[in-house]
Amino acid sequence: MAGTTIELDHMLSPDHVATEIADRWREWSNLREQKVEDWKELRNYLYATDTRTTKNAMLPWSNSTTTPKLTQIMDNLHANYFATLFPQRHWFKFYGATAPDNTKQKRDVIQGYMQNKVNQSDFVNVASTLIYDYIQYGNCFATVEWEENYTYLEEEGLTPNYIGPRMVRISPFDICFNPTASSFEKTPKIIRSIKTLGELKRMADTDKNIEATFNRLMRGRAAVRGSDATFAKADGYIADGFTSIQQYYESDYVEVLTFYGDIYDREANEYHTSRIMTIFDRAYLVSNEPERSWLGHSPIFHAGWRPRPDNLYAMGPLDNLVGMQYRIDHLENLKADVFDQIAYPILKIRGDVEDFDFAPASRIYLGEEGDVGYLAPDATALQADLQIRLLEDKMEEMAGAPRQAMGIRTAGEKTAFEVQTLQNAASRIFEHKTAHFERVFLEPILNAMLEISRRNMNTSDVIRTVDDASGLSLFREITREDITAKGKIVPVGARHFAERARRVQNLQQLYQLKLQDPSVAAHMSGKEFARILAEELGEPTLFSENVMVTEQLETQQAAQEAEMLNTEQLAIKEQMGI
Repeated sequence: MAGTTIELDHMLSPDHVATEIADRWREWSNLREQKVEDWKELRNYLYATDTRTTKNAMLPWSNSTTTPKLTQIMDNLHANYFATLFPQRHWFKFYGATAPDNTKQKRDVIQGYMQNKVNQSDFVNVASTLIYDYIQYGNCFATVEWEENYTYLEEEGLTPNYIGPRMVRISPFDICFNPTASSFEKTPKIIRSIKTLGELKRMADTDKNIEATFNRLMRGRAAVRGSDATFAKADGYIADGFTSIQQYYESDYVEVLTFYGDIYDREANEYHTSRIMTIFDRAYLVSNEPERSWLGHSPIFHAGWRPRPDNLYAMGPLDNLVGMQYRIDHLENLKADVFDQIAYPILKIRGDVEDFDFAPASRIYLGEEGDVGYLAPDATALQADLQIRLLEDKMEEMAGAPRQAMGIRTAGEKTAFEVQTLQNAASRIFEHKTAHFERVFLEPILNAMLEISRRNMNTSDVIRTVDDASGLSLFREITREDITAKGKIVPVGARHFAERARRVQNLQQLYQLKLQDPSVAAHMSGKEFARILAEELGEPTLFSENVMVTEQLETQQAAQEAEMLNTEQLAIKEQMGI
């Protein structure tokens, strides 16, 4: 398959490897340059407060109002995507691949461990930011890291704050890869980050490899800072975000490139599989290590909103709507300018007319054939509201965000069946895109978090679970063996959200039929109705066989005890003469 590896002339010189990977970053970055410009243009429209920061600023209108329709669509999609992906507390399940690994005890332990780590690692808030990337850029990227965070307390010593896996967002601007590769999983990737010299010094104090490279880096920067020479070819070595290479070397920031993937050494005729290389200043190779993940590839994941054939950079839901946003702002400001011309019209002066003040009750002295009048604009532009409304409706439909998702009812009388049918059809694109995000992005990330936990968990951990029967919180100590099993974690929020809503509505309609027709009620189980409805609502504790009878007996017993207590108190008061 094409694009699954990079080729180097030779890997004998570490610095040569560093410059080769830096050149590959520049090459892949240039390939996506137009895509980055499109992202910036869209971002300008999303966060604009007027048209002066957008391409509408080139129009010769005096008004600069922007209608934030793209922003409203983004917020609407984000709110609905988030509510669908995380509809309840338990939004994922573990399914074992073998009978011993699919027991209730094993499933509860793994699900409890992952639920604790998801809650403690701020997973949901990071996922919320990734949903914004999914909508705004059409591409979202994330990786999984193992974190051990401690706090030193004088009485207790080192106290763990958080130990476990964490999902980390990668900005679409900070990752490059071969866009023509067969799949994102197999293409080599380069991630860019910026660190300060102080951060690198702290890392160098604990790692000898980083210390040696850091010292070389500081000597090189000192030579540049102490030189008055200019670089004739400096434009070819500009680091992203800096105006020149000299400005970069004189700053306190260091660009770090991390390469993930396979490398073929042509000189030695050797193939190196799953390598991780770290580079400072695009010149110094810090580390060259094998990938430790058991997944068979780097734990870097990608989801695209609208995949494109032969290109790994997907389109977003808003990419095709920028031109329509431009048109809406154009019509809105054109209409406003026409209003201004009607309220403050242009004066037409003909012939000999003395100077005058344009004010109420002012006098104008006209000479022979002199005349003063208005140049009235064509009021047809005032009818632009209809075109604007049509454009806004089209934008919502094309983004997969129908107006029904905002609680706005469409025109026309409809039966209950018609309403349900139209709602299902209108939200089909939305449901598909949400399930796609869940299936190709959240699911592999959750399984990668479980994999990295099995690989790095050296001590026991304590998890909190809730007993379904009693509702009590239980704390259990687990080890690596407890979370080791064949199987996978599957998010079930989005894939069952719409189906569950439809099933609950159908159950309610069927229950009404049961109440209305005794001949039907005789053949339908009320116990099964209660059990299925509790499961579909995600509240299994609501159902228990004959629980109503038990609760009524408890209520009657409590009432009898209260009555007996009240009788005893009255008798005591009578004896005391109260």
